Amino acid sequence: MYRSDLHTHSTASDGQYSPPELVALAKERGIDVLALTDHDTTDGVAEAAAAGDKLGVRVIAGVELSAKEYHTYHILGYAYDPAAPAMLSLCARMKRRREARNQIILDYLSENGMALTLAEVEAFAGGDIVGRPHFAQAMVKRGYVSSNREAFDRWLDTDELHERMDFGKPSARECVETIKASGGRVSLAHPYQIGVDDETLDSLVRELVGYGLDAIECYYPKFTPAQQAYYLKLTEKYHLRATGGSDFHGERVKPDVALAALPLDVEWLL
Repeated sequence: MYRSDLHTHSTASDGQYSPPELVALAKERGIDVLALTDHDTTDGVAEAAAAGDKLGVRVIAGVELSAKEYHTYHILGYAYDPAAPAMLSLCARMKRRREARNQIILDYLSENGMALTLAEVEAFAGGDIVGRPHFAQAMVKRGYVSSNREAFDRWLDTDELHERMDFGKPSARECVETIKASGGRVSLAHPYQIGVDDETLDSLVRELVGYGLDAIECYYPKFTPAQQAYYLKLTEKYHLRATGGSDFHGERVKPDVALAALPLDVEWLL
């Protein structure tokens, strides 16, 4: 068992800290194994791995891919080859999609009386990728909302905006098969966020297993005891591994989420 956090984000997507800074925080937290799982990109993995080598933290190449079937249907990839053509191709496609999505969000906010420029939003992004947390921070600065949470609850996580943004995503099957084709392992991220009942989730897991699913994220700060127990039950039913992580973005983005040091069996990922 290693003290692990297998779900974290850096400035390569929508996190607060650069990959080396994130690894340094993990070292301070007493973490042995860290997976950098930025949204739809592998850009920060090399930097994080180099920092891990210096600080004595085992860094696993990770990614969190967004699937099209549900608004918050996310697939975690681990221990893949960051130079694999399949992974590079999908991430390049998703980067183009995110760039197009930015204008959609700007237009939506403008229609609702909240004019922002892309430059304002980019000022909060430490890397090339702009995410919704950066829009939230720009909205707070302008005084349109009082907090990032309000920005998401009232505007950035609405069905109307999702309907506009949900274009160009890969299917869950493509996400899983891309990770597997890149030599990696696959876990279903935070199942409760998909927003389906237990019976439907069971069917989704069974379907994913057919594509090559290896694990379910069973340990996550917002799970209830009942949810965690059910996800562990699914791992037993389908002979899967259990992963876990904090979904850390930094206190400026998610003030209530700290890095985790979960005792996990991660030998299969090392």
